[in-house]
Amino acid sequence: MGKVDLRRTLIGKRQSMSMGEWRERSDRICRQLQSYPLFSQAKTVLAYFSFRQEPDLSPLFTDTSYNWGFPRCVGDSLSWHLWQPQDPLHIGAYGILEPDIHAPVIQPAAVDVILVPCVACDYQRYRLGYGGGYYDRLLSSSPWADKPTIGIVFDFAYLSEVPIDTWDQPLKSVITEKYYI
Repeated sequence: MGKVDLRRTLIGKRQSMSMGEWRERSDRICRQLQSYPLFSQAKTVLAYFSFRQEPDLSPLFTDTSYNWGFPRCVGDSLSWHLWQPQDPLHIGAYGILEPDIHAPVIQPAAVDVILVPCVACDYQRYRLGYGGGYYDRLLSSSPWADKPTIGIVFDFAYLSEVPIDTWDQPLKSVITEKYYI
């Protein structure tokens, strides 16, 4: 199955989950993250706001022992901004929630780990995203290339193989409801 068909199939499966099942699966992923040393020992964490029933990590965002950063789409790049639960959010590119444009920018040197949303991941830690290439461009650029990454994906979308292109960047690890890899 090609990227387009696989993406459509898995997003459809994700969106067919009941809200209760989605919440339960997301909460299990949050618990997995909290027990994973790469995450639990971090100070500055780049994350995402759930979109189209991606795993929802928002219960973690009230933990003030972390500095939370979230992306804004700026052209064909991601700009990362500090965010706290009381800070405003805006609907940005593609209908995804983003921090305010004036929120402090996070420099790569300050980042301990990046939580990467995935439509799918495979056993080699390659991810299938939405197809815009934002994370692949970010993770292949020199200031970001060595940053630890954790792909966040539901178990049913953790596959033996996803189609990859030469520009696709493997993640350092993957977390599902049942596993951290």
